[in-house]
Amino acid sequence: MKQVGMVLGSREAGALDFWVAVEEGCFLRLDDVVYVEFAHPDPTLGTIRYYGLVDQVLKLYEGSQFDTDVFLAQRELLPVSKSYAAHVKVTRLEPEEYLPPDPGSKVYLAQAEALERALYYDRMSNHKGSTRLPAGFLKNGEVAYLNLEFLNGVKGGHVNVSGISGVATKTSYATFLLYSLFNSGVLHDAASARALLFNVKGEDLFHLDKPNNRLTPAQREEYRRLGLEPGPFRSVDFRAPPKPIPGDIIPDVESRPVGVSPYYWDLVQFCSSGLLPFLFADRGAMSNLGFLIDQVTERLRKLAEGQKGPYLTVEDWNDEVGQAVAEVSFDSLGKVRLSSFAQLVRYVEFKLLGPEGDEEGKGDPRWVARQARGTLEAFVRRLRAAVGNVSHLIRGDRAGNPPDPLAGQFQMNVVDLHQLSAQAQMFVVGAILREIFEKKEKGRGGRVFIVLDELNKYAPREDESPIKDILLDIAERGRSLGVILIGAQQTASEVERRVVGNAAIRVVGRLDAAEAERPEYRYLPPSFRERAVILPQGTMIVQQPELPIPMPLTFPFPAWATKAEEVLEDNSDQALINELGL
Repeated sequence: MKQVGMVLGSREAGALDFWVAVEEGCFLRLDDVVYVEFAHPDPTLGTIRYYGLVDQVLKLYEGSQFDTDVFLAQRELLPVSKSYAAHVKVTRLEPEEYLPPDPGSKVYLAQAEALERALYYDRMSNHKGSTRLPAGFLKNGEVAYLNLEFLNGVKGGHVNVSGISGVATKTSYATFLLYSLFNSGVLHDAASARALLFNVKGEDLFHLDKPNNRLTPAQREEYRRLGLEPGPFRSVDFRAPPKPIPGDIIPDVESRPVGVSPYYWDLVQFCSSGLLPFLFADRGAMSNLGFLIDQVTERLRKLAEGQKGPYLTVEDWNDEVGQAVAEVSFDSLGKVRLSSFAQLVRYVEFKLLGPEGDEEGKGDPRWVARQARGTLEAFVRRLRAAVGNVSHLIRGDRAGNPPDPLAGQFQMNVVDLHQLSAQAQMFVVGAILREIFEKKEKGRGGRVFIVLDELNKYAPREDESPIKDILLDIAERGRSLGVILIGAQQTASEVERRVVGNAAIRVVGRLDAAEAERPEYRYLPPSFRERAVILPQGTMIVQQPELPIPMPLTFPFPAWATKAEEVLEDNSDQALINELGL
C-alpha cells in the first residue's frame, strides 16, 4: 500500500474524523479513500484500522504572517514551509473501538481490499451471491457499487434524484441505473421485472432501443469495466397519446414514425375504474368538493356496471339540446348512447344541475348528495374545463388501450406525456400508477421500477391530490409489494417529505445555491453541499444507507440514443426485417 501521509498532531484527531499531513511528493484529493492503522492501547486487541474519505484539502505557508509574505516566500526571502493537509471523514472502524488515531500514524491510500472494506463492498452479498450493482466510477477510477438490496425492496427501496434541469442529468442517471439493473446480472429476477418511464420532456426517451452514434471506443470500454456490454435497451414498448384530431387514432410523436402505439381509455374503463378524481388536482379547494367527486365517481361506477363499452348507454337523459349537440342516437331499446367524453360531461351536468337552461332545475338526488348548488356548479365548471384537455384520451368510439406495463412482454415501457396539458398529464400518471398499485396489491408478481420526473408537481409538499395519495402509498408500502419509485425533481424542498424520506438511495446532481442550503440536504456534509452547486454534468453525489457519508461518482455516456440525431442507423437486412415485422 502507498503511504501518503501521517495523522496530524497540530490539529485534534477524533474517532470520526481527523486531519492528515500529506507527504511531499504525494497528493490527496477530495473523494480519495484512505486508511490508517495503529496499535490499540491494549496490546491484546491488536491494531485498529480507520477507513475514510477525504472531504477537505488545504494548503498554506507555515511561518507567514502577512498577505504579502507569499511574494517574499516565492523569492526565497522568507523562511517558510508549505503545509498540505487533508481532512478525512471516517467511514468504518475495525474493530469497532472508537479511539482517536495517534498523531503520526501512517496514512495509506486505500486500494483493492482496503477500498472494498472502506466502502462496505465486502458486505454486499446474500445467499444468492453478490448484490453489488454497478453505479458509476469513483474519483480514483474504481467501480462504484450500490447495494442492490437497498434498491430492490429487500432491505430498502426507492431512489430520489435532485438537480437542476438540463445540467444534473437526472433522467440520464435514472436510465443508467435501469440499464445496470437489467444487464449486470445482479438482479436475479430481471426477466420478470418491468420498468415504467414517463417521458415528460421532448421525445428523448423514444430512442432507448437504438445505439448511440456518439459513443466512443473509450466510453464503450467504460461500460465493460462496469461489467456491462454497451448497447441500447433490447425490450422497449413506446406509448404516446393520440393526436387530438378527428379521424384515425395516430400517436402524437414526431421523431419516431413507427413502433409507437397510442394509448387511451374508453368511457366504460374510465367509469368502472373510478378515474374521475384524477381530473381534479384541486379537490381541496372547497370543503365539499372532494365529497362530491367521490359521490359522482361512485355513481359513474354503478352506471358502467354490466356495460361492455367502449361507449356508455343511459336511459334517463332526455335533454333534447344535449342529444342534438352530441349527435346521440336511440337504439332499439330506447337507450341513449354516450360516445365521447364531452357527452359524458353533459350527462353528468344534467344529473347534477337538471335540464340545461333551467336555472332553478334540480339534479338527481342520488348524484347530488345534498350538496349546495354552488358546489355543484363549481364541480361542473372544472369538469367542463377538462373536456378540451382529455377528450382524446377518454373516448367512446374505440375500445380502450391504456398502458399496462405488468401485462406486456416488454421490459421497458415508455409512456409519453410531453405533448399533454398539465391536467392530462396528472390524469395519465394517476390512472396508470393506481392500476399498477392495485394489481400489485392483488398479488401480481415481478418488480416494477417507476421513473417519474417532476415529483414536485405530482406530490407537492403543501397541496392534496389523488396522485399524491398514490405516490405516498408507493413510497410507504410499495417496496414490500415490489413497486420501486425512482423519482426526480429540481427541488426536493418542494416535494412531500414522506416521499423523499422513504427513498433509501438519494442522488444529487448540480443544485441551485439556495436549494442546496435547504434542510432536505442536511444529510450531505457542508463541503458536499458547497460542491453540489458546481458539479459538472455527469457527476452525481450518491447517498446509500450502509455508507455514513455520500459517495461522489461519475457515470458513462449513454450507450443508447437520447435524441433522434444520436440514432445509429442499422441498414442491415435483418434490421429491415425486424422493422417491417416480417
